[in-house]
Amino acid sequence: MYQKFSLNWLVAILFPLAAILWSCQNEPSRKMNEKKETRTEQTESPSDSHLVFVGTYTRKESFVNGKAKGIYVYEMDKKTGALKFVNQSPPTVNPTYLVVHPNGKYLYAVNEVGGDAANPTGSVSAFSIDPVSKELKPLNSVSSHGVAPCHISLEQSGKFVLVANYVSGTVAMFPVLEDGTLGEAASVVQHRGKGPHPRQEGPHAHFIRNGPDNRFAYAADLGLDKIMIYKMDLVKGQLIPAEPNAFAKTEAAAGPRQLAFHPNKHWVYEINELNGTIEAFQIDGATGALHHFQTIRATEKRKGSDLGSADIHITPSGKFLYASSRGDENNIAMYSIDNQSGKLSLIGFQSTLGKAPRNFAIDPSGTFLLVANQDTDNVVTFRIDPRSGKLMATGLQTKILTPVCLKFW
Repeated sequence: MYQKFSLNWLVAILFPLAAILWSCQNEPSRKMNEKKETRTEQTESPSDSHLVFVGTYTRKESFVNGKAKGIYVYEMDKKTGALKFVNQSPPTVNPTYLVVHPNGKYLYAVNEVGGDAANPTGSVSAFSIDPVSKELKPLNSVSSHGVAPCHISLEQSGKFVLVANYVSGTVAMFPVLEDGTLGEAASVVQHRGKGPHPRQEGPHAHFIRNGPDNRFAYAADLGLDKIMIYKMDLVKGQLIPAEPNAFAKTEAAAGPRQLAFHPNKHWVYEINELNGTIEAFQIDGATGALHHFQTIRATEKRKGSDLGSADIHITPSGKFLYASSRGDENNIAMYSIDNQSGKLSLIGFQSTLGKAPRNFAIDPSGTFLLVANQDTDNVVTFRIDPRSGKLMATGLQTKILTPVCLKFW
């Protein structure tokens, strides 16, 4: 009995000791594996670049010598703002304005043509975006139901595309089908009237986009000195005048061109192409009505009656607003936005280092501003000072033929 007790006692002592020793011997290996897994997770960081799609003019028009072949795809380095060519779409005519679907799978472009025997109307084209190669593959194209479509947007649900046709002064709403293709227009509205400026001989719809709550759509008409306001029927795809607030008036002979909505959803800013000003409005969330509260100049020299003011955007922080002008200006006006009143204060002007900055874009982080200079075939990268709002030259310029639209993916 003594021997049996001794053996059991020995096993009881040695077995746990062996387990402890085995654990200690394997602990370094386990920790190394944990470190390796940690390092693997750290290397699987988000992409260090943004994708940028560039819309262009591809053929000679009365006002531009288009040289490009279609839509170009670039990667922008998030740290430096440098652009690197990825690929280009199959040939497509004058894809001058673009929009990317919220799901990231599709891109839509207007084809700014129309008014002749070959192309009685413009068109709207749909593309799929290959998630690996970033190649654009054509899906389909439909009539824009107007001449010279110049602006396209998607309402927030991604179910409908909105298009403004400049020459004919029409706006239209198109369904996005399950496969990303576009259906025929569900709603087409013809603007009517004219303004006092020689270029306002008739309606010229230049912009259309949903408002902050996705109930109303706002269309800037350069020929009417009006921002047209529509209720959006997101079941039938209809644009319905928002009576009794069917429009907001701008200054006479101003030529409203583009709008920028503030992130707080209370204010919208509109740039006037003809008189070189920016007008600010308070948004009535219940009725969609716009109430004017400020007008400020967008140009530095203020020469002539057609100053060529073009594009307008706000940083994601809501602290700064920028506006481009062409003609003799070729610069970007910089403003701070008062976070209580929404009023703009001029910071200064920055040359775009090129001619005809029809469009520019701010990257999703609010770090860089990229300008598309249409007439000098270059896209210029500026860094945004987060404290002052000033644009700082990076020395980066990318040669792209007749660029007129920049969209981040």
